[in-house]
Amino acid sequence: MENSGWDVKPARQNGVISSFLQPLDKPVPMVATADIGRVAAELMEEAGNLTRVVELEGPHRVTPNEIAASFSRILDRAVRVEGVPRASWEERFRLQGMKNPMPRIQMLDGFNQGWIEFERGEAGSRKGKLSFDTVLKTLIEPPEKE
Repeated sequence: MENSGWDVKPARQNGVISSFLQPLDKPVPMVATADIGRVAAELMEEAGNLTRVVELEGPHRVTPNEIAASFSRILDRAVRVEGVPRASWEERFRLQGMKNPMPRIQMLDGFNQGWIEFERGEAGSRKGKLSFDTVLKTLIEPPEKE
């Protein structure tokens, strides 16, 4: 979820965020880093020397359109999402300084085409507690330092 921190500035300035996740109404699994840490700590406290895979995602899957709606609510301004054309990804990533963008492109293709999915699907994954709105609020309005 914290990757949406890259979208704060364009959402504030232009009211537009870009998405490589497409179609824009397709829900994708996301998780807050705090949930990852909490679940990892819980797993370390469990008895036994178990080897296992834990598939973790947030309380519910989020679409790029829902991400834009969250920005709109929290920033109190209209924010919309635009899909970035697939043909422009490699050049765009290289301009951003990425030397080998293919692994990222393949990952995005996997989410978009549906071949990256948890083994037991959404119903079989462990759910985090933090909502996308909760995480986005911390990215937009960082907590004050003491």
